Amino acid sequence: MNGKMADTNARWPVVLVVALGAWSQTQAQEAKAPYASMAPIEHYLMADRNAEIALARSAAPAAISRDAEVLVLGRHGYETAVKGKNGFVCVVERSWMSPFDFPEFWNPKMRGPICFNPPAARSILPLTFKRTELVAGRSKTQVVDSIKAFDKKGLPALEPGGMSYMMSSRGYLNDSAGHWVPHLMFYVPQTDGAVWVQICVTPRLC
Repeated sequence: MNGKMADTNARWPVVLVVALGAWSQTQAQEAKAPYASMAPIEHYLMADRNAEIALARSAAPAAISRDAEVLVLGRHGYETAVKGKNGFVCVVERSWMSPFDFPEFWNPKMRGPICFNPPAARSILPLTFKRTELVAGRSKTQVVDSIKAFDKKGLPALEPGGMSYMMSSRGYLNDSAGHWVPHLMFYVPQTDGAVWVQICVTPRLC
């Protein structure tokens, strides 16, 4: 009896070591990929609607944003919070507007204030709506596949002159860039990169 008990107890340290090893590996994986999946939708919402309106407007000069349409994120997508007069649309984008392979694709802290000019509001903003519509309840792979299909069939043709303001210093683009720097975005059809010369609107972006 004593021999059997001693033998059984002798195996416990081995089991404990294996368990601790598995736990350590899991912790390491989570540390490397802290945003492996979408967080609960509440983590992406801003509780103060007026604060989100102000943050969205901070993307562009007041002369533009004060008459722009302003959108805020609700549980079922973006909603019009302020009707506009000048054709510009200001919104605070979330992390799923990042490149598909970006490790922080699901980072709930991301807040990207952006104001689209009229051509961009008509041809670029629909992608923001579509990505936001697709994220809830889907895996990243499903979201990516659906977005690629939409890009091929449902995305409006890019209008000439499309651009957007990202002038706010109050946003949070990701854990590496933080608040980043004010800049402008210009949208052009995809073409041969060899014929383009890089133009730096903000030197630190180059």
